[in-house]
Amino acid sequence: MAVKLFVGGLSWDTTDDSLRNFFATVGTVTSAKIITDKFTGKSRGFGFVEMGSDDEAKKAIAELNGKTLDGRAIVVNEAKPMAPRENRGFGGGGGGGYRGGGGRDDRRGGDDRGGRNW
Repeated sequence: MAVKLFVGGLSWDTTDDSLRNFFATVGTVTSAKIITDKFTGKSRGFGFVEMGSDDEAKKAIAELNGKTLDGRAIVVNEAKPMAPRENRGFGGGGGGGYRGGGGRDDRRGGDDRGGRNW
């Protein structure tokens, strides 16, 4: 069964392919993915590698943790399952702050504010 590893401290120059090739030196790589920012597309400095077996994953941690890849010392650990997050959707509720108010008459500048009285 494939074992997923967390890889941190990656250079922004590291690609999925260079990450895959680096880990292929210690075993079979099932997948390699660098996590990127969804707005800029730039690397977030970490990624995940799936190794073909438990033994290969342990070997990768032992041999590659602290090694240099693309000029940066990387951190290699067994990946932890993603913790459940609160619903961070933007649906309903919340808000805060002053949102302005009133209808068209507010924008016309009534008598009390010295604006024109259309």
